[in-house]
Amino acid sequence: MFDYRQISTNIVSKLPDRTRDIISRRFGLNQESKKESLEAIGIDYGITRERVRQIEQDAIKKMQRGAEEEYQPVFDVFREQMISFGGIKKEDEYIKSLGKLEDYNYISFLLSLNNSFYRSSESKDIYSFWAIDQNSFNNAQETIKRIHQILSESRKPIKIEHCINIAPVKASKKVNSYLDLSKKIHLTPDGVIGFKNWPEINPRGTKDKAYLLLRKKGKALHFREIAKLLGNHSEQTVHNELIKDERFVLVGRGIYALKEWGYEPGDVKDVIKKILLIEGKPMTKEEITARVLEKRIVKKNTIIQNLCNKDYFERTSDGKYLAK
Repeated sequence: MFDYRQISTNIVSKLPDRTRDIISRRFGLNQESKKESLEAIGIDYGITRERVRQIEQDAIKKMQRGAEEEYQPVFDVFREQMISFGGIKKEDEYIKSLGKLEDYNYISFLLSLNNSFYRSSESKDIYSFWAIDQNSFNNAQETIKRIHQILSESRKPIKIEHCINIAPVKASKKVNSYLDLSKKIHLTPDGVIGFKNWPEINPRGTKDKAYLLLRKKGKALHFREIAKLLGNHSEQTVHNELIKDERFVLVGRGIYALKEWGYEPGDVKDVIKKILLIEGKPMTKEEITARVLEKRIVKKNTIIQNLCNKDYFERTSDGKYLAK
């Protein structure tokens, strides 16, 4: 492990006093100090922020010439680590991988002295990051753009294997690094990619967790079983949350299914009536029973009992049923 603080101190010590102070304040090289803005430094020295920028840029050019020769082993380590990430990495994660938390500002400063590294500032959609070259950045942008398009069209999460196939550079570690840059797309630990506001990707609360559980199981479950499988959730809380969420349908006594599976909400008689209205013609008891069981988990006798409700259904002369 290198002594980044001492290396940084050695490099800036060769600068004139004012320039050394400006660089130290801009990169936060003084002990326990934060990076300062161009404007704040300019006010202290009675100069414009643009003049501070010029002094900073000129100083970096001067420091680069000596630093790259004297501390080449340090930059070699920086480069090897970047290559291990696929040539590009989110700034926070990259710098933390190179040293301790207290070394953050010093590593950032040293990276700025090597022309083989490219830095991009944070934007609305992308976090700040470092890359080996501009080409790596272009590949990252193109990959994120394509994945965003696929997710928008599919409207559901996809496996990372699909992204590796469409990426400009077909390598999983590069796709991982690319996705880390996006503020809108997230890769889960089990290799699933989706938008961060999707419950499948970033579940929030009992309802989302229950939704994911049912999708994974692929079948309706009693709320007591759901609470047990989720863990640390009371049965009553689960029941109360699911009954208020339109994604879930109470298909039996305490049994919940997902609406997206084709289950219908409402009482059995409501389900029967909707089926008859959609069909638009009389149906036999057997036909109605088969259709209801596709949408609700109930006993056949319950369906027959509801069909006998003359306030809702009418029996034809040939033994079929119509909705009133």
